[in-house]
Amino acid sequence: MIIFLYGPDSYRSKQKLDEIISHYKESGKSGLNLISVDAKENAFPDFYDTLRVSSMFAEKKLVIIKNVFAGKGFQEELLEEIKNIENLKDVVVVYETEAPDQRLKIFKTLVKTCKCQEFALLEGSALKQWAQKEFERLGQKSNLDAADLLVQYVGNDLWRLAAEIKKLGNFKNGATIKKEDVLLMVKPRLEVDIFKTIDAMAAKNRPQALSLVKKHLDNGEAPLYILSMIAYQYKNLLVVKELAQKGFMYASIVKKSGLHPFVVKKTYFASSQFSLEELKIAYHNIFQMDLDIKTGKIDQEAALELLVSSI
Repeated sequence: MIIFLYGPDSYRSKQKLDEIISHYKESGKSGLNLISVDAKENAFPDFYDTLRVSSMFAEKKLVIIKNVFAGKGFQEELLEEIKNIENLKDVVVVYETEAPDQRLKIFKTLVKTCKCQEFALLEGSALKQWAQKEFERLGQKSNLDAADLLVQYVGNDLWRLAAEIKKLGNFKNGATIKKEDVLLMVKPRLEVDIFKTIDAMAAKNRPQALSLVKKHLDNGEAPLYILSMIAYQYKNLLVVKELAQKGFMYASIVKKSGLHPFVVKKTYFASSQFSLEELKIAYHNIFQMDLDIKTGKIDQEAALELLVSSI
């Protein structure tokens, strides 16, 4: 039997893997036949020989294979033996913490042949529901606006989201978590604050934009990373602005741009504050500033301040 766990949400896939391992241990097994194999470090014949060796206790094996998609040779040999492995009494878990290339034959075969479960990144209401359930699991109450702000600050990184929920629970010690607690205890993702910076730049509010950039720097964020985020947002502004000027509506912009609906929603309003020509000039200036920094023509922090002042 083969179980295929995959997808970019490594937190939930790890939970599922732990659940399978826990069930195996609770079924009275000795634990001697719980085996983990890294396909990047082990050859397929070694794995297959281990799988075929009879257990001295006649126990069913649980074999976890990681990084199958990282090694072409391992994939090809696994494909040759996959039907034989599927028919064994042992359980083999193919565990991938990234989004695998779905064009590959190994992916199509695993999905068709095995019991599989995909762990896509949670978004929107599903993400908020997960956060609420995590609060409940820890016996912690929270206001809806607190949970909403927490999700906005952290995004769909469930490893960090779970850690922040636990931290807030310890901080409140049973009392209801409020929006003010999230503001006090949780540092927002850079992407969230970058939206505020872009909004200030769009409103031609240079003092506020400069103040926000300084805040990023004071928080220890690298100037080049801040610049890359500004460049990313301005690229989105250009894409959305051009599609909007061609007459595409919100749903069509989401489909054609490939951007997340939340990003399009935020970007659509901000793009209306600029002309298309202004956005092109600004994007060119960002590119030039990045080049000047990397060639040592200007100090990184000075470049950021100059860029914000010029837009």
